[in-house]
Amino acid sequence: MEILTKVEHHLLPFVTDFFRLTVWLALLMIVFVPLERIFGLHKQKVFRTGFLSDLTYYFLNSLLPKMLLILPMAAIGWGLHFLVPDAVQEHVEAMPLAMRFAASLVVGEFGFYWGHRWCHEIPFLWRFHAIHHSAEEMDWLVNTRAHPLDMVFTRLCGFIPLYVVGLAQPTTETLDVVPLLVVLTGTLWGFFIHSNLNWRFGPLEWLIATPAFHHWHHTYAEPLNKNYSSMLPWVDRIFRTYHMPKAQWPERYGIEAEIAPDLASQLLDPIAARATPLKSFRDLGESGV
Repeated sequence: MEILTKVEHHLLPFVTDFFRLTVWLALLMIVFVPLERIFGLHKQKVFRTGFLSDLTYYFLNSLLPKMLLILPMAAIGWGLHFLVPDAVQEHVEAMPLAMRFAASLVVGEFGFYWGHRWCHEIPFLWRFHAIHHSAEEMDWLVNTRAHPLDMVFTRLCGFIPLYVVGLAQPTTETLDVVPLLVVLTGTLWGFFIHSNLNWRFGPLEWLIATPAFHHWHHTYAEPLNKNYSSMLPWVDRIFRTYHMPKAQWPERYGIEAEIAPDLASQLLDPIAARATPLKSFRDLGESGV
């Protein structure tokens, strides 16, 4: 009985999370599938090539990175708590939630930008990130195609600046919702910018990332290594990696290198260094600056 009790204790949260993710998946499909059929940029099937593996990535990357981040984020948060002056922490803690959330989106974007850019410029990191860029058709579910360690690294890069400037409060007695809101907002926006939608937003495209902006990040042909930002394209303008033609879209997506077709190999090859698809970025290290 004791064993059954322990199994139930550990299994119940997993079942709860799986059910929650299934509900979210259904809602995302209800929103994006009809939109992509009506306003689709490219004519493609809903259950395109790679759909099932991306579906697996959806569940895997909704559960595993969260667990892998617990220890490093706790250690980083604890360490930086002693480095950030108390006055800064008190000032930030007194800020209205909406203001702290908005500031966290901006500060976190700079961290994510450089984490994402390093994934293109550093060969070891590119081994993991190449899986995301292997998609040859773009739609909302491509957002989930990523190696879990790739997601852990970019999220760490996004969160660390929040702790450095005190926007995240890891040592408070109550749950700090700001990091959760940042992850939720970034994740939902990720589904949107990967979607197969032909929408353009005029002047707003200077302020917020759109499908057109991010599709150019996934282009197979030149220009490569552009548009690293997840939500705020003006960050790319600052670092001169912005590319956004007014009336053009990429003609093709993906990378030159072959990625293993099975999920297990995709997860293990970057770790075991059995595959090094560096030639996919012909100007690796020349990031458009």
